[in-house]
Amino acid sequence: MGGSDESYYGKHGTPQKYDPTFRGPIYDRGCTDVLCCVLLLLAVLGYVAVGIVAWTHGDPRKALYATDSRGRFCGQPGTETASKPLLFYFDITACASPLTLLQLHCPTTQICVSECPNRFLTLLGASADPPSMEYYRQFCAPELGTTSKPPLVLLKEKLCPSMLIPSTPLVRRCLPALSSRGGVLTVGNATSYEDGSGQLRNVSELLQGARSANAVLEGRQLAMRIFEDYTVSWYWIVIGLVIAMAASLLFIVLLRFVAGAVLGAALLLLVVVLGYGIFHCYSEYAALRGQPGSDLSVTELGLQSDLRVYLHLRHTWLAFMIILSVVELLVILLLIFLRKRILIAIALIKEAGRAVGHVMSALLFPLCTFFLLCLCIAYWASTALFLSTSNEAVYKVFNETECPLAGQTCNPETFNTSDAAAQCPGARCLFAFYGGESSFHRSLTALQFFNLFMLFWLANFAIALGQVTLAGAFASYYWAFKKPHDIPAFPLFSSFGRALRYHTGSLAFGSLILAIVQIIRVILEYLDHRLKGAENKVAKLLLGCLKCCFWCLEKFLKFLNRNAYIMIAVYGTNFCTSARNAFSLLMRNIIRVVVLDKVTDFLLFLGKLLIVGGVGVLAFFFFTHRIKLVEDTAPTLNYYWVPILTVLVGSYLIAHGFLSVFGMCVDTLFLCFCEDLERNDGSPERPYCVPPPLSALLLRGTPRPSHI
Repeated sequence: MGGSDESYYGKHGTPQKYDPTFRGPIYDRGCTDVLCCVLLLLAVLGYVAVGIVAWTHGDPRKALYATDSRGRFCGQPGTETASKPLLFYFDITACASPLTLLQLHCPTTQICVSECPNRFLTLLGASADPPSMEYYRQFCAPELGTTSKPPLVLLKEKLCPSMLIPSTPLVRRCLPALSSRGGVLTVGNATSYEDGSGQLRNVSELLQGARSANAVLEGRQLAMRIFEDYTVSWYWIVIGLVIAMAASLLFIVLLRFVAGAVLGAALLLLVVVLGYGIFHCYSEYAALRGQPGSDLSVTELGLQSDLRVYLHLRHTWLAFMIILSVVELLVILLLIFLRKRILIAIALIKEAGRAVGHVMSALLFPLCTFFLLCLCIAYWASTALFLSTSNEAVYKVFNETECPLAGQTCNPETFNTSDAAAQCPGARCLFAFYGGESSFHRSLTALQFFNLFMLFWLANFAIALGQVTLAGAFASYYWAFKKPHDIPAFPLFSSFGRALRYHTGSLAFGSLILAIVQIIRVILEYLDHRLKGAENKVAKLLLGCLKCCFWCLEKFLKFLNRNAYIMIAVYGTNFCTSARNAFSLLMRNIIRVVVLDKVTDFLLFLGKLLIVGGVGVLAFFFFTHRIKLVEDTAPTLNYYWVPILTVLVGSYLIAHGFLSVFGMCVDTLFLCFCEDLERNDGSPERPYCVPPPLSALLLRGTPRPSHI
């Protein structure tokens, strides 16, 4: 090869030679990476075995229901506690004991009750009043039954609490109904309570035992309001998602015929919208000048359940204005310096629209990938739930004072007659947690790790199957010399069949490599979480560098796998050969790859934003009652951003599903063009397969090698 050829091709691999019989994806191919196919099959069988073992030993009721001191589930249908869904603590202040942090359990008797106490009452006071005692008995241990014992005996045998405090149910547990009035902490409109021994105690002593009550209450209120918003707006949310689907289909049709006008209008609209956003943010920022409290920072205000509060801060609008200004500047610079590449990218997208028009079934194929991903996630979630509830009930000795046997396992049936009860008179044998000492219980962490790894592997395999199927279909379109007459019948189904029949092993190989990197990233995130409280800055720096490196490695592998799958779809080679050939081909066309590919991705992303933005603006005006024609039809909401955000996220997923087909089509056409450029020279004997409308732009300035 001459010097001009060497400078043209570079030193990255050997270009493909002219083959008069080559007409696109090769049909005469064999199975590739069979070993990885067998490995995937064995892993799936093992995964099924893990699921069966988990479903045999697991009990999701342990996660759904609260558990009393005897390990019984509160509120479980078909049991004696079916009518008692709430967990009641005999002494909530005991939960503030330092032993709670060491033993991971509140050292007080816990029983299932049907309702939480609604009044202050002591055992001594209730024993003198039969109606009060009848009410009090529902908060005593079930072992008491209908027998009558003196109050002191009930307290000694831990059968009844010494006092009742007005409580409210939070996450199926009765916690003190704490409130603040005029800055004073109260419970049941009182600032003090009698502890059952005749002493008055301040309500603030309850706060430590139920420290998370306020945070849980705020979260519960927020969740309930969001749920209420969904119940009255779900119908309109579905309509918004249908509109997003229709808009996505319309956008694809427009790309087929007037891609230049649509994307040009989208770019112009993006600049205008960003400019208006900057103006609006500045107007709000200026309008809040001098308003009381508007100069507070977000950190000073803290976390608020009503997010509209932050819109009354000048710092919020200033941050929005700065972000939008930076984005506006970047977009304008891209339009100025990459205008020629943008024209080429628009032409490539328009040709992708023609390809999709001839393979319309490709638009529905993402539903197959979505179904497989949902299946993987559902199996992983159910297996993880059953594994996490596969432990047995473990009972331990708990004592509020020093006890040498505290923390040891015990049997609640024989505890009162055991040596532990004699050595520690105040100790109790209570349910601690679910665990076990068998080999199965010791391996639960490893099984959960395997469960997560298989999720990554199978999810990546489903995505890879979709990519190689679409690549094979669109490669059939590109290499058809006379379009659409030379396009084979049912190209999508043919490509799907070839992928499953011949290349399951190659897809398993590529997805396995990616899954290994992803599981390493999970381990690094876990280590980073564990080291948050550490002061070893060197370890933190090293961990941060590793996280960054593996993030970059994952992105590179996704890019390489995507192009390797295109080569697999076309030539039927194994994964390593396809990855090497794809990488070499891209390196020989590095200028086109870096500029054209990324510009195309940006334009497709802009199309997603156009769809999402249009549907989002319509949802905003509808749910905020700003459309007079349907002003009375829009539902009244606690937070109007709940349905709007749902519509935005759903619209983006829908637009991404449709335009991801376009993205794969563009990548396939681009890689096939690079191959076409090396196989052929444009002469009548060796004409290019690139369509004429696209060849004028893509071949402009392309050097012609002396021979190939």
